[in-house]
This record gives sequence, C-alpha cells and structure tokens, in this order.
Amino acid sequence: MNIPFYKYQGTGNDFIIIDNRLKQFPKKDILLINKMCDRKFGVGADGLILIENHKKADFNMVYYNSDGNLSSMCGNGGRCLVHFARFLGIISESATFEAIDGMHEATINDDMVSLKMNDVDTVLVEEDRVFLNTGSPHDIRLVDDVNTVDVQKLGAKIRHEVYGKKGSNVNFVEQLKEDVFLVRTYERGVEGETLSCGTGVTAVALAMYESKKTVSKGVILQTQGGNLKVTFEKDDSKFTNIYLIGPTEQVYKGVWEL
Repeated sequence: MNIPFYKYQGTGNDFIIIDNRLKQFPKKDILLINKMCDRKFGVGADGLILIENHKKADFNMVYYNSDGNLSSMCGNGGRCLVHFARFLGIISESATFEAIDGMHEATINDDMVSLKMNDVDTVLVEEDRVFLNTGSPHDIRLVDDVNTVDVQKLGAKIRHEVYGKKGSNVNFVEQLKEDVFLVRTYERGVEGETLSCGTGVTAVALAMYESKKTVSKGVILQTQGGNLKVTFEKDDSKFTNIYLIGPTEQVYKGVWEL
C-alpha cells in the first residue's frame, strides 16, 4: 500500500500530515510512524498527524509524537492541520475541530493561523519553576541567557527526574522586553529540543503573566524557528480566550511505499 503524505512546518516545528478520512492508515503501527518520522531513515518530523472525518465538527485531529505513540495536544500541529484542511477544501477561512484535549476553533488568513486553545484554570508558580497544562504539560524555567542552556541534557534530566515516566515538556525562557520572551523547549515523545512548540509558548505566555513578569495580554514568543504570538484574557479564576497565532507552510508532498 502506498501512503500519500504532506510535509508541513509551523515556525520550524515540522509534521507529516496524512488524509485519513477513508481510514486506510494503520494507526496502531507504532514502528511505522516512528520510522516515517525518523530524520535518517524516514521523512523526518517532530510528529505525524492524521486528519479524519468528524460527525459534528469540520474534522478530527489525531496526533502522534515522533516516537510513534499517541500524544497530547500539539498547538503548532493543530495550526498546520487547519492549513491542510483548507488545502483539501474542507474549510475556507474558519474551522472547528476536535483534538485529544477537546474542541478547538481556528481562523486562517493566507498562511497565518490563529488557533484557540483550551481554558487554563490551574497555574502552579514556585520559586524556580512554573507548571501548567495547555493541552500538554509544561515546566517553565526563567534563565539569564537561554542560548547557553544545554537544553538536551537539562531538559531530559527535568523531564525524567522531576516528572517520572509520564514526563513533561520543559521550557527555558529569557525575557527580552516587557512583552517579548525567548523560548527553547525540550519535548517529551520527541525526547529532544524542537525549533518551536505551540503549547509550550502558550504555557510560557500564561506563566509569565501569572508570575508577574509581564502585564501584557498579548505576548511575543521568539523561538529558533520563528515568532509566535499568544493572546488571552484573565479573570479571577482562569485564563480564557487563549489564541496561538503564527505562520504555517506546506513544504512538499510525497508517497511512502510500504
């Protein structure tokens, strides 16, 4: 069987995206997904995404980390999938879709996608870290110079020793201006640094506001793959109307031969 696929990237966070509306992809084949995502022996990607039919929404999102396992929400992946849905003619300028963490809304203008994330009602602020879940769990740590951090070594240490087998993503953050932050992220499942992480920069924006590092409700996050913007509202109990905004790109298409 041949598997048509499309390669996408959103600020350097790259994905293999497959149209699985006819349910032909072998979803339980962890080794296949892992091999397709392998940068030496496969296509190469941070994750693989399936777009599927949904009874009420425009489509359903199924996301796998590059290790081949089903994963929690991926913000940049969701943004890329909205672009792909428009490419397929499923949507035009707006979308509703379901992911593993529930329903999402999005709009697309040219290649810019604005994705509404789920509300966040719990942010744990401690002396050396902030922890919250923005569809995926994130540990956030402020540093003086993010470019000197050994993200692979320190990220893996925190991911395993602090959070155990289930793990957490780990973000290292340097404040550049009142509303601008430089972010590098170690992602579980990828087990390494990615050029950008959508749920990660969302978590950073909320964490910086909650820990009073910024009073802005529109924060710019600079990643190695490009810039993203996160906007939100905050009441006494939770963060609402959280939007992850940034560019997406279809890089190329191909066929994987089994």
